[in-house]
Amino acid sequence: MRKSLFVVCAVAACAMPIASSAQAPAGKTLDMYFIDTEGGQSTLFVSPAGQTLLVDAGNAGERDLNRILEVLKLAGVKQIDHFWMTHYHGDHYGSLFDIAKQVPIKQLYDHGPSIEGDRPNIQKFQAAYAEFYKTIPRTVVKPGMKLAFAGTDTTAVVSASEPLKTALPKAPGAGKANPLCANHKERDESKVDPDNHQSAGFVLNYGRFRMVDFGDLTWSREFQLMCPTNQIGTIDLYLTTHHGLDQSGAPVAVHALQPRVAIMNNGTRKGGAVQTFQTLETSPGLEDIWQLHWSYAAGVEHNAPAVMIANIDERDQLAAILTGAPTPPAGAGGDAAHSPAHYIKVTARTDGSFTVTNSRNGYSRTYAAKP
Repeated sequence: MRKSLFVVCAVAACAMPIASSAQAPAGKTLDMYFIDTEGGQSTLFVSPAGQTLLVDAGNAGERDLNRILEVLKLAGVKQIDHFWMTHYHGDHYGSLFDIAKQVPIKQLYDHGPSIEGDRPNIQKFQAAYAEFYKTIPRTVVKPGMKLAFAGTDTTAVVSASEPLKTALPKAPGAGKANPLCANHKERDESKVDPDNHQSAGFVLNYGRFRMVDFGDLTWSREFQLMCPTNQIGTIDLYLTTHHGLDQSGAPVAVHALQPRVAIMNNGTRKGGAVQTFQTLETSPGLEDIWQLHWSYAAGVEHNAPAVMIANIDERDQLAAILTGAPTPPAGAGGDAAHSPAHYIKVTARTDGSFTVTNSRNGYSRTYAAKP
């Protein structure tokens, strides 16, 4: 079903919006906007109480800044009540200071000092950040800490390589032994940028709806978080860890979480690894994968149906799909900044149902509440 839908959309060039498969019930919702930062991260949450949480700030420069500001404007955001920085990499903190010049930020969260402090770019950012939080309250995240994001129950579950030690109360499946731990395969992570290990991640609950964001948490730290006991339980929505790179997304975590839907914040050539898709495709109960970009690495065999991909470089990518043409070289086609840049929106309700919408074509799908 996934592939036939993809081919039909490819032939039609996805020019026309496709009607939603179900109408969402009226009422207050938690709204999430997964913004295209070309394989970086920036996600806006707007609670039913009207509070805002912005997780990460994409890359530096006008491209990502303008995309983030555009979504903030679209969502009617006047201030950022909470800014959560998962870790100190430029594709996550890049536009922070420039955003703050246009939209006031009320509270900052991070995992504490970077362990990459010997790198000139990190030194420069941390010095500027220290001046920045002299005037804005800052919290160093600890596992188990509650984020006062009004209308939700949001809990930090990992930070600075320290995982949550106790089961989340009333979370489905939390506190049970994770049988997948026995088959986990260790990795050599000596070449992985170490601040990824430090990522601050959380579980967000809105009524019965549950989602996670672990930043760029790595393979071995996912094991530490999920073993020997799954303290988190099962979830509805999974933002793929580390942009869908194969340095993360271990089955011991993904399959234990059992997400119904995954959203991949990948770029055309960043993230979207074949291994990540294979892990998702075999995850118990997974219904759909949505992507911010077509992934050249994954090819037609693994990319989601085109209607579920927010940004497609149509000239090169559709030609490759239909004719088997070779992948364009780096620097051609897919690497160029595109305009407009499309986002993926998720609208969640307290009964656990939620709707995912692709802003490129208006296609949406509603996932009913679990019994």
